[in-house]
Amino acid sequence: MSDISLIMTAAGSIVLLLFLVMKVRLHAVVALILVSMIAGLFSGMSPEDITVTIQKGMGGTLGFVAVVVALGAMFGGVMEATGALDRIANTLLNKFGTKNSNWALTFTGFICALPLFFDVAVVLLIGVAFAVVRRGGGSLIKIGIALLAGIATCQAFLIPAPGPILVASQLGADFGYMIFFGLLASIPAMILGGPIFGAMIAKSVHVELPEHAQIGVDDREGEGTPTFALAIGLIGLPLLMIGLKTIAARFVEPTSAAHGWLEFIGHPFTAIMVACLAAFYLLGTKRGISRNRIMEICGNALQPAGIIILVTGAGGVFKQVLVDSGVGAALGNLLAGSGLPVVILAFILAAAVRVIQGSATVAMLTACGLIIPIIEPLGLNGAQLAAVTIAIGGGSIVLSHVNDSGFWLANRYMGMTEKQTLQTWTVMETIIGTTGAVVAVVISLFL
Repeated sequence: MSDISLIMTAAGSIVLLLFLVMKVRLHAVVALILVSMIAGLFSGMSPEDITVTIQKGMGGTLGFVAVVVALGAMFGGVMEATGALDRIANTLLNKFGTKNSNWALTFTGFICALPLFFDVAVVLLIGVAFAVVRRGGGSLIKIGIALLAGIATCQAFLIPAPGPILVASQLGADFGYMIFFGLLASIPAMILGGPIFGAMIAKSVHVELPEHAQIGVDDREGEGTPTFALAIGLIGLPLLMIGLKTIAARFVEPTSAAHGWLEFIGHPFTAIMVACLAAFYLLGTKRGISRNRIMEICGNALQPAGIIILVTGAGGVFKQVLVDSGVGAALGNLLAGSGLPVVILAFILAAAVRVIQGSATVAMLTACGLIIPIIEPLGLNGAQLAAVTIAIGGGSIVLSHVNDSGFWLANRYMGMTEKQTLQTWTVMETIIGTTGAVVAVVISLFL
């Protein structure tokens, strides 16, 4: 098939995916696998090759993401159930003061979202925004957008958030550089999209506190409340392990046993596992929570994780079909003469998929499948691939609209109309994604 035909097949399959999910109301897992089969047939793949590709895409994706998501879900569940996340939020709020509560909420969302999925982070933390508004901390738009900006920025650029860590693993990016570059991209993106934009848009968009924002205090597990140092230390532990590996490995021979141990200790599997075990003991057993109750908390946390794992795996299937069918190579040939840097191409591809089908995770995976054939001949190193990953993360969240679950979460929890959600949430996401991509481009110029 010609390159144009392959690209048209990919574009048509994305439109079909959107139709099946939004209009037919087919479950995302079924829709992704069905569209992958159709895309494979229309791109000229043989039927037997399609089935092999489906297995390869699902297994290759879940081999990494299932472990990270499952461990992250249990870690986040214990952190939430024991009040550790609340402690971080309250401490930051007290430090910043009511006058600067939007800044406090931005950093609260940014820090607390690390061990959580986006939807879970919003559900768990939106009550903090309501509490701040009730205490006279400002308008709900100003406070709510600040919180959502912190969560969205974390989920787009920082590991061990599921999306960035998955793309980094698929591209072979260096996890240590991912942490460093992710922070460089996150800080300006979060500040511009959260406190600054939130304060500006709150002057023209106003909503009342929703009726469902009732005053109440949840019962927490264990004796007393964890200290701020313990709570923030547990979140920072896996990041420290991954970062130290990247730094220390530069001073050790790659063929040595020490290098192998550094790779093992700093791998996300090991880092998040250690954080989980530390949380189980320090937040659980040491504070009087029985082992059975800890197991129950973990079991409850894994239930929503199962759906996320399957949808992500199905997105990996779609990505693999794009790779094996030659769509990525065709797109690379088409764009080869554009003169655009690969980081900008990664952002554009992710943004296009994001606008068409909505899911940030699927946009990341699809863009990953499209960009891999383009970057393979370039021989990029781990740091350069980390910059590409940041650009993909930025593109995957821009221009959020009615086909994105995050759009409706913001809409419903904050009691906004669709127009108000476009004015606030959509613009905020676009500011964050574009700013992160600009930072990624600047970083790439020095690598």
